[in-house]
Amino acid sequence: MKPETKRYSALVGNKTITIETGKLAHQAGGAVTIALEDSIVFAAATMGGARDGIDFFPLSVEYEERLYAGGKIPGSFFRREGRPSTDAILTARLTDRPLRPLFAHGMRNEVQVMMFSLSADENNPLDILAINAASAAIMISDIPWGGPVGAVRVGRVNGEFIINPTFAEIAASDLDLRLAGTKEAILMVECAATMIPEDVMVQALELGHRSIQPLIELQLQMAAEIGKPKKEAIFSNATDEFNKKVLDRVSGPMNELLDKPLSKVEFYSGMDALLKTLVEDMAVVPEGANTADYPTAKEVSSAFAEAEGAIVRERILGLGKRPDGRTPTEIRPIWAEIEISPRAHGSGLFTRGETQVLTLATLGTLGEAQELDNLSPIDSKRYLHHYNFPPYCTGEVKPLRGQSRREVGHGALAERALEPVIPAEKDFPYTLRLVSEVLASNGSSSMASVCGSTLALMDAGVPILAPVAGVAMGLVTDSTGRYKILTDIQGTEDHLGDMDFKVAGTKDGITALQMDIKISGLSTEMMKEALAQAKDARLFILGKMLEVIPEPRRSLKDHAPRIITVKIPVDKIGALIGPGGKNIRALQEETKVKIDVQEDGTVYIASSDGANAEIARQRVEALGETVELGRIYTGKIVRIAEFGAFVEIIPGTDGLVHISQLASERVNKVEEMYDLGDEITVMVTGIDPAGKIRLSRQAVLEGWTLEEAQEKDSKKSGPRTGGGDRGGNRGGDRGGNRGGDRGGNRSGGSDRNSNFRK
Repeated sequence: MKPETKRYSALVGNKTITIETGKLAHQAGGAVTIALEDSIVFAAATMGGARDGIDFFPLSVEYEERLYAGGKIPGSFFRREGRPSTDAILTARLTDRPLRPLFAHGMRNEVQVMMFSLSADENNPLDILAINAASAAIMISDIPWGGPVGAVRVGRVNGEFIINPTFAEIAASDLDLRLAGTKEAILMVECAATMIPEDVMVQALELGHRSIQPLIELQLQMAAEIGKPKKEAIFSNATDEFNKKVLDRVSGPMNELLDKPLSKVEFYSGMDALLKTLVEDMAVVPEGANTADYPTAKEVSSAFAEAEGAIVRERILGLGKRPDGRTPTEIRPIWAEIEISPRAHGSGLFTRGETQVLTLATLGTLGEAQELDNLSPIDSKRYLHHYNFPPYCTGEVKPLRGQSRREVGHGALAERALEPVIPAEKDFPYTLRLVSEVLASNGSSSMASVCGSTLALMDAGVPILAPVAGVAMGLVTDSTGRYKILTDIQGTEDHLGDMDFKVAGTKDGITALQMDIKISGLSTEMMKEALAQAKDARLFILGKMLEVIPEPRRSLKDHAPRIITVKIPVDKIGALIGPGGKNIRALQEETKVKIDVQEDGTVYIASSDGANAEIARQRVEALGETVELGRIYTGKIVRIAEFGAFVEIIPGTDGLVHISQLASERVNKVEEMYDLGDEITVMVTGIDPAGKIRLSRQAVLEGWTLEEAQEKDSKKSGPRTGGGDRGGNRGGDRGGNRGGDRGGNRSGGSDRNSNFRK
């Protein structure tokens, strides 16, 4: 029997979002589909038991991009989806971040949220739908959770905010803000912007939070009407009494340790020593004693971590002292360099405290842009940012297992931060790849990547619109309402604090935001304060960077490719490329350049060798030429027949030098004077209505005018049409107008636009 389908709708902005449940995946804990016009996402949420021995909450959130949703077949060899695309990874991370803080602290049940695209209309993005679908699936499931959350995207076109803009509106927008939150507060922010002022950003955040309320009300209605009873969750064995006992035990020595400004190594070494002593005192069972009367080492370690967090928080809130001795607004020491790699096209080293990132820039042709195989209407991108976080940067040893989701996310954040200042393709026709190598990390490595990348771009001579810097802000709160916003957080403050709020931008405004939060939400007032504090820090960091290189270099490095732009008629593109790319490959091999051809006839020639680039430019420009009657050309013999030689006078266009016009004296055989491939200087003496070209070598040798050449040619050969008495209008036999069989004007002539040649 077909199950009953329940449908719920809400108006968000001026668009209707519809959630359906009951029809699909009835064995999951909760399952829904969510639709905005023809874009649909499916989500299922399920909870299992607890694995033995784990000391963390095992939540996994996965999003799978199915290309059938957009009527596409994957471009891979196997023609099926492989590992998740960058967009899919970023959507999964985007969904995870607002869900995770609302699960109860200490919960140990395995929870899995899985989503995939069901329909993509290439008009409405799927990522925001995924967050709402995941929240709705959990709300109607048997999983205990503190939700719901709602999510929207906010754009701004011509100064007007738009809720859940289309792809076309996003392309025209100077703001792409994705926001998720509860009824009371904001939980997650992800934003790309074109140097948006802080006050405008606050307005967008406030509007976004208001706009999610219908989605929250809708999910509360669903939970009340069709939600399953919640299961009992499994929690860690820690008790408040035991945690307080440990806190009292370590408070003195831990505060004594923290009274000294500590480096990362000193902090962790000191904490490890305290923990080792505590475990030996509390968890070692004397011989003959009952093990049940003593806590395990894991339980002691868990309580110690709680105590560490409580003590560090109280020192920040009560004394204004951070673990390394800084004040809440103080930035760690900064130093930077450029030109670290002599052969990279640009390089920048940025060090802030114990975090160090080296970014290297590579310039390539537009043909090296990344092709995208996804569900968005954007099929390629010319600016790429990759981020690597090796184990040695934190002093650890781990197996390398490919790029992590965190690395993908941090690379995408740095890419968003810098994209607004990358020059337009028409002004700087290059593909740009930046790779940020994290060499040492103690917090804010993604924002250090932004700073290092700005240095690398300026070192490469990329005319960026403005330098960009980034800083990570933190937050420490307590149950009484006290809070402190921290500038330039280090790893300990990220781990023990309540917020990681990354802000990047120029001196004029914000280019990227990312907020992760561990508490139940952040008020707009707190975000406003964090943005103001981040602006002060950003301007300070920019000043330090500009001391190293105040502006982009005026020219590229000697070994960087120079790109020359040439425009040819669109109908000449085929002649440049040739059959199967034969012509363009030959030109690239001959001149050692790279050539990219655009659909509008724009040709980009890239080479670090100026002489070769100039040769290629002349050859390409010649394609746009129109053969002129009476003009003298130097060309190459491309075919020899018994009645004359065919000479290519401009790329893709050739004409016939009749054997009677090859020299001042009589020539019995073309091969007596010339071989295939020889260069020869000729005059254009005739162009017939069909476009066939008549050439004369004798006219050049004798210094004739066009009229003289035409008169003497007429007397010598008699009236001709095209190829003359031996090569002329032979109706497809051996000469001129061969009806498309072996001769000239062959069905469009895309290979060489030839009039005579085979």
